[in-house]
Amino acid sequence: MTDALRAETVTITGHGDDEIEAYLARPLDGGPRGGVVVIHHMPGYDEATKEMVRKFAAHGYAALCPNLYSREAPGADPDDASATVRAAGGVPDERLVGDVDGAARYLNALEGANGRIGVIGHCSGGRQTFLAACSLQIDAAVDCYGAFVVNEPPEGRPTTMKPILNLAPQLSCPLLGLFGADDGYPGPEETAKLSAELDRLGKEHEFHTYEGAGHAFFAVDRPAYRPEAAVDGWAKIFDFFGRTL
Repeated sequence: MTDALRAETVTITGHGDDEIEAYLARPLDGGPRGGVVVIHHMPGYDEATKEMVRKFAAHGYAALCPNLYSREAPGADPDDASATVRAAGGVPDERLVGDVDGAARYLNALEGANGRIGVIGHCSGGRQTFLAACSLQIDAAVDCYGAFVVNEPPEGRPTTMKPILNLAPQLSCPLLGLFGADDGYPGPEETAKLSAELDRLGKEHEFHTYEGAGHAFFAVDRPAYRPEAAVDGWAKIFDFFGRTL
């Protein structure tokens, strides 16, 4: 753990060479250190996500969260930006991959970078983490209750949220999955199917499902928060990144 951090808004080059906003936090002590790309959840590039970026920095990583909604709603309140992007059909998968790639390149260009990159996301960001890990060469990925990797979404979800299980053969790194037994999206049967497919393909993965926890059990600002599951989940995340980054 470190007390001395620098956190700030920066501009990175994302998909299509677009300049997009991102939130960066890193320790002030010397490296080498791994980098963590934090993919924000569907509610957007918000206070809770930025707090998570700082948490990774406090644990010794350079962490960066690209604002996936920069193009449609620059400078907007996170809730308004999320509504605008949902109405437009969501973040296209190709653009997400390009933005994560840009974030990874930014992190690896920082002084003290060791060249290793992890990606983490919650909710829609969990699905997008799996997408990025299957589309880019990265070193570690953490999927926190990412839905619609396996199953079709119900009506009313953004049109970009399509199953991506077919990408599993391309998974480029170890995958840690953290899920709630009471979650419906993804439900335990969905995560079990994903695990079975990764087993079949010989892909390194480690899944944990918490009894008594549903969707968003990491979210300290929501009624869904489950302290016991969240504390254990954070311990597993830092152990996993400690081994891989």
